[in-house]
Amino acid sequence: MDQSLGKASVRLEKPVYIINSASVVGTKEGQGPLGLLFDKVGQDDMFGCATWEEAESTLQRDAVQTALEKAGVSSDDISFIYAGDLLGQSIATSFGLSSYQIPLFGVYGACSTCGEALTLGTMAVAGGFASRVLCVTSSHFASAEKEFRFPLEYGNQRPLSATWTVTGAAAFVLGGEKCQGSDKNGGKMCARAKITGFTVGKIVDYGLKDSMNMGACMAPAAASTLERHFIDYNSQPDDYDKIITGDLGKVGQRVLADMMSEKGYDISGKHMDCGIEIYDSESQDTHAGGSGCGCSAVTLSAFILKQLEDENWRRILFAPTGALLSKTSFNEGKSVPGIAHCLVIERCD
Repeated sequence: MDQSLGKASVRLEKPVYIINSASVVGTKEGQGPLGLLFDKVGQDDMFGCATWEEAESTLQRDAVQTALEKAGVSSDDISFIYAGDLLGQSIATSFGLSSYQIPLFGVYGACSTCGEALTLGTMAVAGGFASRVLCVTSSHFASAEKEFRFPLEYGNQRPLSATWTVTGAAAFVLGGEKCQGSDKNGGKMCARAKITGFTVGKIVDYGLKDSMNMGACMAPAAASTLERHFIDYNSQPDDYDKIITGDLGKVGQRVLADMMSEKGYDISGKHMDCGIEIYDSESQDTHAGGSGCGCSAVTLSAFILKQLEDENWRRILFAPTGALLSKTSFNEGKSVPGIAHCLVIERCD
């Protein structure tokens, strides 16, 4: 059956369900406006480990275990894991999830990794290649600073356009049935939401080279994917309760709104950015907002899905964004390309 739509989209004949999910975050995130919604908040950002990288692996491991428990399934019930992070060779994932011994697809989309993992997991379930899959991603402020910018000991000044990498991980259990798994009383577990379609993004490069202004670098990719989605779906912003990007922050949000307006779409009344929601701009010194793989992932798990469950929203577009750079490309003077993937997520009836 052909479920493709337009040039880059899919509308599923049968939805794929987010059976359950879990979010684990660091201390700063726990002090933010969403703090009470996260499943676990670390007492310190080392999470009892010797290195920042080991701490990030622990985040992923804890998120997966919590998601499995909440979904009422075991690791034996999972066909595949789709997971990734920001570190070289995705070491937070490989060291964090190896103990589960579940077949793994390592994915990398920078800060759009949550969207990429959910898209690929959805395709596997919808295509009949898996009954249940796990989609996992993480980031850690300190490990990301060391990987992409400066070690914390350097004490460098951050411009106001910079974002703060979220310390957090989230895991999502996807399945083809609305109610599956067993709760503590032996009853069926029903899904938190359903994925009904998606639009796959392409690499967009406007030649920007400022790694301290990721929002501006990623906004063109978000605009490209959203425009493609609206064209493929023959839809408008008003067809969705919220249009949610991953981590554009305050600067990127303004750029995105302007670019979409030029394309003929007014998203100003619908747009929300996870990087803006996760921190308190008045009391937490995060400048333009939050970023990192974990930013959109933990916000989706803890806050966005809850809004659908509580019937505040019916249908949303979830479009995490990623900046595709590395230390090597930056040091060689390359630009910062961006990418964004978009999923249609709806309330379960």
